[in-house]
Amino acid sequence: MAGTGQGANSRLIGLIVAVATIGGFMFGYDSGAINGTQDGLRHAFGLDETQLGLTVSALLPGCALGAFLAGRFADILGRRAVMKIAAIVFVLSALASGAAPSALILALARFLAGAAVGAASVLSPAYISEVAPAHIRGRLSSAQQVMIIAGLTGAFLANYWLAGAAGSSLGSFWGGYPAWRWMFWVQAIPALLFFVTLMLIPESPRFLVARGRREEAERVLADLFGAATAQSKAEEIAASL
Repeated sequence: MAGTGQGANSRLIGLIVAVATIGGFMFGYDSGAINGTQDGLRHAFGLDETQLGLTVSALLPGCALGAFLAGRFADILGRRAVMKIAAIVFVLSALASGAAPSALILALARFLAGAAVGAASVLSPAYISEVAPAHIRGRLSSAQQVMIIAGLTGAFLANYWLAGAAGSSLGSFWGGYPAWRWMFWVQAIPALLFFVTLMLIPESPRFLVARGRREEAERVLADLFGAATAQSKAEEIAASL
């Protein structure tokens, strides 16, 4: 990440971008993983095409709700805090989807996954834009879109491997569970990675300034851009609120 700007901590900025865009990866992965499970859903729950469509699409209204609420909660709790909540919801929804005893439970789990997707899709680029140097902000924020495609690709590859290892999506895999259930459970792996790596990055300095936590904001800005400019950058943020 050469060229992040004079005095900018390219390693920390790179880490923040890498962590935040895992949310985009989860967006793609959750959207793609359902494709390999449809034969299993028909077989396990006796769904017709309409019922299957409703179950599969339960992610989308959750996305709308998560995107609508994310900004409001992020202004109260913090960008990183809400992304942590989204990561936890990703994990729980993945586990619940794989273990679902009925189509209704699966649809509810997918709805919750959608809420996490919506929150992450709003907050990841917003968070990146609040810490990135202005002259490369657009380029770094676009990494979210790349990670969405990477997530879709990852889901298709994982589903392909699981179905191949079990003989089909209906075949038994580890623990005697059918492969289609593992297609959901595998989603918990990147979700856990998202949660753990969020511990490694700071809160948005813009949020800290907005909440009156000026000293914390200046420490973060010093880590990002150097101590010499931390105070002036905090003043610029305060003036823009």
